[in-house]
Amino acid sequence: MNGLKIICGHYGSGKTNFAINYAIDEARNGNDVTLVDMDLVNPYFTSSEYSDILKKNGINVISSAFACTNVESLALPALQMIFDSDDTVIIDAGGDDAGATALGRFSDMIKEKGYEMFYVTNMYRPFTSVPSDSADMMKDIEKACKLKATAIVNNSHLKEFTTVSTITDSVPYAKEVSEIAKIPLLFSTVPRNMINKLKENENFYPIDVYVTTVWEKGE
Repeated sequence: MNGLKIICGHYGSGKTNFAINYAIDEARNGNDVTLVDMDLVNPYFTSSEYSDILKKNGINVISSAFACTNVESLALPALQMIFDSDDTVIIDAGGDDAGATALGRFSDMIKEKGYEMFYVTNMYRPFTSVPSDSADMMKDIEKACKLKATAIVNNSHLKEFTTVSTITDSVPYAKEVSEIAKIPLLFSTVPRNMINKLKENENFYPIDVYVTTVWEKGE
């Protein structure tokens, strides 16, 4: 399904890794996909590693070569191309309300085009460990970008220490965030190698780990 998808969330929630997975899955489903990095403070595309993965999957990448400058540097003509595109456009917004502020400059254009905004939350991060705190974080992001989240993505994990119980224990938390926020829980992500260990009656979304820290790479 073509359209504009915005991925937002707290720093450390794993929103960038989710955005990459989501983009690749959309492309594998036969859609033309453009992935845009709008994290002007902490851009993941400074390393060519992720853009290479995306491009190998046929995804058009608009990278944040303008990081640490002003948002107008990214705006034209890149953003105009986004609004004119028939692709499925996925925007990885900056983390927290500060990072999402850049989107606010284009909120009217985004609303006119039509969009979905997925709020990514992680129970195991200190500022979003309580459902009400996570819902408050979402509200701060909404205020900053002048857009409304349309669904929750539960991306609760403990990096390499993630277990099946890590995922299942987080589902009630995510459902409570959904209830407080009054928007649906889209699904809970799970490492692909664990998907067969989980019950089919819950809505789980298998993902691969693309984004890793320097110490996880052993560098």
